Amino acid sequence: MTDVVIRALGTSDAELFDTLPDPLGAREGHRLTRHRPDWKRVALRDGRVVARGAWWGGPDDSEPVNLNWFDVAEGEEEAGAALLRSAPWQVELELNLPAGWRDDPALRAAADTRVTAARKAGYELLVERLLYRWTPAGGLPERPGRLQFRAEPDDAVFFDALRRIHSVTLDAHALKAIEQGGLDRAAQEELDFFHWCPSPREWWQVAYTPQGDMAGIHIPAHNPSGPCIGFIGVLPDQRGHGYAYDLLAECTHFLVGQGAEFVAAATDLGNFPMAANFAKAGFPVVKERLNFDPA
Repeated sequence: MTDVVIRALGTSDAELFDTLPDPLGAREGHRLTRHRPDWKRVALRDGRVVARGAWWGGPDDSEPVNLNWFDVAEGEEEAGAALLRSAPWQVELELNLPAGWRDDPALRAAADTRVTAARKAGYELLVERLLYRWTPAGGLPERPGRLQFRAEPDDAVFFDALRRIHSVTLDAHALKAIEQGGLDRAAQEELDFFHWCPSPREWWQVAYTPQGDMAGIHIPAHNPSGPCIGFIGVLPDQRGHGYAYDLLAECTHFLVGQGAEFVAAATDLGNFPMAANFAKAGFPVVKERLNFDPA
């Protein structure tokens, strides 16, 4: 077997990226994603593409924020690992899979090939997530009408709320940030993401009970691929009332009011309460995601 050759692509040879089969439907999943040609890399054996990766970031980012398209031909796990190890950007890997992929032998085999390659390159699984997509076919979720929603211009209010919300959290990314830098880091990472999104700052809202107590926050957002539920969070002392559903319903209504024709969302696989709220609000699971941290 000949050695693998790793190549960075550009506008002149970007078509090489499309020569590898796509059993997991990544192309359709990235229909609204803009990948830069010079952030694509391939591994070739005897001139044939056996692994590929497309790194991704926002239009103003100087470096990728993640690797969200990674494919490996059957039996070419070492080539896939070499592609990952050789990349100049060691960022989080998102492996997006069709919903129910474990129940389909062909899909599971394709996923296992990619997971094996990632592990050989030193990547470690951080969390499994469920990806949702609301469309008008599901109907707008009913607003319970229990909370009052207000815009809040002061970032400090959101920072404090995020610290309190993440003091009791199931979110794997937040827990990782807390381990690395405490609640302040977890809260700041959320704020940085909200500001990174191209949607207006004025959309952020705080929810209050009729008695005037803060119940939580919700962030309607647009990421570069379209409208999404940026964040839903209930304060610890307000939990137990089902307010997460109220926040989700309001966030969905808000985005539709801004012209959204679909709304994307995600939650960790182990966050059963939030998954139940998405189901209640008419958000079907459309994909599953494995998030890996680089070595």
